[in-house]
Amino acid sequence: MAKKYLIFGATGSIGSALSEQLYEDKADCHLVSKSEDEVKKLANKLSYTYSVCDVLELNFTKKLLEDLASTEILGIAYCIGSINLKPFRLTKSKDFVSTYVLNLVAAADIIREFQSNLTLNNGSVVLFSTVAAKKGFTNHSIISPAKAGVEGLTVSLAAELAPKIRVNCIAPSLTKSKMSQILLKNTKSEESIAKLHPLKRIGKGADAASVAKFLLSNDSSWITGQIIGVDGGRSSIG
Repeated sequence: MAKKYLIFGATGSIGSALSEQLYEDKADCHLVSKSEDEVKKLANKLSYTYSVCDVLELNFTKKLLEDLASTEILGIAYCIGSINLKPFRLTKSKDFVSTYVLNLVAAADIIREFQSNLTLNNGSVVLFSTVAAKKGFTNHSIISPAKAGVEGLTVSLAAELAPKIRVNCIAPSLTKSKMSQILLKNTKSEESIAKLHPLKRIGKGADAASVAKFLLSNDSSWITGQIIGVDGGRSSIG
């Protein structure tokens, strides 16, 4: 039976970097994305299997379970997120609900479905939050509470699923990606945001991916329930 890491959001900045890094380590993965053309291209490049799946669709885990019926899961990285920034007075209830479902509920559904499988291999789960979950920023009233919920889910599941499954969370600051292009629309904007970080640059997908790879591996076998900032120092000294 094949043993694989399950990467959600595999075509995003962090997910694709993580897939590449695991390939370099000769690890086998199953990639999941809602973008069929992109995930197929990446999977073919790395000789990985893949599923086309939108986690906002009802019963989305059914297809995954079918695709992975004969696979043992070594770990799960839920590299899915969203950027929905607007003044609080312009927000709608549906903004909060959809963001909560995408960032937290779908992740919980996935972990629940694969809990037994993960237990067989002393598996690891890596979730993603944001520096904005703890550090207040304007226009972040939608995403910040959803990601704070992800951090709460992390510590709760780490306690409940130990010692068989480890659960950790990475909290990046702004990272270059298709989602963040609206904030990094020109060189001046990028330089201004970079200056807010003690390390004076914007994050790259590979930055958080490297930490995720470590947390998925047995090298982190005594680490669980942690929220790890990969944020250029923004959360603590920025």
